[in-house]
Amino acid sequence: MSSAMRSATGGVEEFRTEIRDWLKLQLSGEFAALKGLGGPGREHEAFPERLAWERHMAAHGWTCVGWPEEYGGRGASVAEQIAFHEEYALADAPARVNHIGEQLLGPTLIDHGTEEQRARFLPSIRAVEELWCQGYSEPDAGSDLAAVRTRAVRDGDEWVVHGQKTWTSLAHESQWCFVIARTEARAPGARPHAGLSYLLVPLDQPGVEIRPITQLTGTSEFNEVFFDGARTPASHVVGAPGDGWRIAMATLGYERGVSTLGQQVGFRRELEALIGLARANGAAADPLIRERLVRAWTGLRTMRAHALCGTDPSTAKLYWSHWHRDLGELAMDVRGAAATLAAGEPYELDDWQRLFLFSRADTIYAGSSEIQRNIIAERVLGLPKEPRP
Repeated sequence: MSSAMRSATGGVEEFRTEIRDWLKLQLSGEFAALKGLGGPGREHEAFPERLAWERHMAAHGWTCVGWPEEYGGRGASVAEQIAFHEEYALADAPARVNHIGEQLLGPTLIDHGTEEQRARFLPSIRAVEELWCQGYSEPDAGSDLAAVRTRAVRDGDEWVVHGQKTWTSLAHESQWCFVIARTEARAPGARPHAGLSYLLVPLDQPGVEIRPITQLTGTSEFNEVFFDGARTPASHVVGAPGDGWRIAMATLGYERGVSTLGQQVGFRRELEALIGLARANGAAADPLIRERLVRAWTGLRTMRAHALCGTDPSTAKLYWSHWHRDLGELAMDVRGAAATLAAGEPYELDDWQRLFLFSRADTIYAGSSEIQRNIIAERVLGLPKEPRP
């Protein structure tokens, strides 16, 4: 049913009921064992089964709900997309495996790609047949995307790519990567990001090496990706060659969209569980712990209000990442000395330890806090730019 038809027959609540009932039915059958699996620091959990689950969702029209109907979506309104992500999280459904393709690349191609690119890639993203990763960060260019050193040169009908990307989430499970590479030499006096291009590169080919990186949690969600003569068709550049910065910024805007409201449901669950733990082990008797729990509670509601009113993406990223990192630190203080002991040999972590360790990265990935503050200062508040050499 289209968004316009739903508006005439009950609107958002009808949509919310539809997805809630579907999830309740599907997660009580063969997929019941997947409830609660996956997520930050736990991406390794039941990955093949979660992939099968998401393909099951696609077969029933529950992937890419916000995409226009002409591209295989449901044409869901923003309010309906909020309802979808909240109900998905409330159902304790397994963490999605196709987030980068569905929420980042798909909208980028819909708004900035060619018809040929949309016809080639959107159906396989919607059906969860091809998984994508994001080739932005590099060892010497993390949040400073304009400083990337990965190069791509035109060779007839192809681009040839040389360079290295790092912190590439789920590259080891992906078939494709959208890569920011320098395709034009930077002219004297030109802005740092001039001459970058946004390329769609297949990973299953000679010239691509993927090396998982072991994290503090003991798992390997992200990777190093090396390109040594990797090739992709000349038509696989989104936007014009040299226009990659604009396209990359558009993708980052989609990354911080309505799907974060589902993330907040997970945050709420973590906070409620932590409050229960504090009551059970006596930590809630400490007035300082109680005050921090209350601050976390009010902060979460502030976060939701900002998301619903469409706060600037950089402000939203800065806020939620610090809130979640602080929650991890609070969890360690609620647990007390027991928080320093591994749950088992050789390095088995409990949920609170995993939260603490993984949330240290929240203020770094998807744009570090330092960069977000500069963006807010310069682009939102209109303050003078930070002096640069």
